[in-house]
Amino acid sequence: MEKKLYLYNTATRQKDLFTPSGETVGLYCCGPTVYNYAHIGNLRTYIFEDVLKRALLSCGVTLKHVVNITDVGHLTSDADTGEDKMEKGAKREKKTVWEIAQHYTEKFKENIDDLNILDADLWPRATEHIGEMIGLVKALEEKGFTYRTADGIYFDTSKFPSYGDFAGIDAASLDAGMRVDMGEKKNPTDFALWKLSPPGVKRQMEWESPWGTGFPGWHIECSAMSIKYLGQPVDIHCGGADHIRVHHTNEIAQVEAATGKKYVNYWLHGEFLVVDKGKMAKSGNNFLTLDVIKEKGISPLAYRMFCFTAHYRSPLTFTMDGLQASAQSLKNLKKIIASQELMQSEGDPEKARELIAPFFDAVYDDLNVPRALSVVWEIAKDTAIDRAAKKSALQEMDTILGLDLFESGPDENILEFTSESGKKMRFISAGKIDEAAAGETAAKIEQRAQARREKDFATADRLRDEIAQSGIVVRDMPDGSTECVIREKRQ
Repeated sequence: MEKKLYLYNTATRQKDLFTPSGETVGLYCCGPTVYNYAHIGNLRTYIFEDVLKRALLSCGVTLKHVVNITDVGHLTSDADTGEDKMEKGAKREKKTVWEIAQHYTEKFKENIDDLNILDADLWPRATEHIGEMIGLVKALEEKGFTYRTADGIYFDTSKFPSYGDFAGIDAASLDAGMRVDMGEKKNPTDFALWKLSPPGVKRQMEWESPWGTGFPGWHIECSAMSIKYLGQPVDIHCGGADHIRVHHTNEIAQVEAATGKKYVNYWLHGEFLVVDKGKMAKSGNNFLTLDVIKEKGISPLAYRMFCFTAHYRSPLTFTMDGLQASAQSLKNLKKIIASQELMQSEGDPEKARELIAPFFDAVYDDLNVPRALSVVWEIAKDTAIDRAAKKSALQEMDTILGLDLFESGPDENILEFTSESGKKMRFISAGKIDEAAAGETAAKIEQRAQARREKDFATADRLRDEIAQSGIVVRDMPDGSTECVIREKRQ
């Protein structure tokens, strides 16, 4: 690897020059818990990991990329209490946990594809690696790092002196009563390696083990699968910033205690997507899915572009206005490229080398995509640059950005106006918007609202059906405005 790639390593708290440990670079990314749809905050992490992967490939490395599927063991609380999220999802939808896992795994992979995220080499499922997890717990037991309680086998963090180093926490000073319900735990930071099925309860997912019927703890899953497929040390392990304090801290403790070897060389973490000053989370009922964005007539790549407005280690505040601005920005960038007839011209990689240098300087400086994207705009707008050189430069830069800059795709159009009553309306379409038809629809929306106020529900229902038959989905927005997404007309 000749190119110098610097990455911010959570373990060292500084930018480190990335040096592979062997001929093949192992990249492990914590995957989804498939009990519900991934929200766009989750997907921001996978976008940053995709840029990392593309940067590594641009350096010429041979890469082995593993993303796990958590389909058992992830409880609703980091304190090893609460219900298994998969079992909870099954109850919610009145399906088997296996059906839940299959459905949401497929939906997650659709999201990945929509966002131009490169596919992983391996997608190991937790339920397919129970043997490896039991083996890792047995190794810890043999070395004296475990103890048993009424509900499972736990890791004794007091026997791993460096436990708090990674996250910078003082485990000894933690007040048990403030952090978790201790139960039979010896220390507030101790965590479950294997959970026993409650007496008299038949779970859909449970396995026999040396300690009794039960299921693995969430943390043991990633550890067992990462070292199975990537060995030790794993070159790079990624995840969200919320994994630092508990999940990744616990992974380090159990692997290094069991093997006596370093677990991971470089740890990378993406920051939160923020909504109303709080992180987007399913538990907070403030999450938005990619499908909702698509239903609004907005390209998933517009969300990818939106994520590039902030560095991956900085919180990013989400608003629909910000997303719309990114959609328009991507549209404008593609228009600039199309207007210069770059798609029809021949490229010249040799002439492009000098042009792309500032771009890759930014990318190799801890994936500084906002700075890199500014270089793209400068090159795209500069009409004095040789057309062949410009085409090759933009194409190579797009191998990192993944924005399909040279694919026209469906055009996204937005029509905004204020109705006679002063109500703001926004029409969104993948094609050209007929302003006269939009005006007629706006009038019907207002007529329906008036009919409902007058309790003329027959008229309101008729107008609703007419709007739906025209292929328009109407949504009332929190700010009082109305969005109308124009889709294909029903047959």
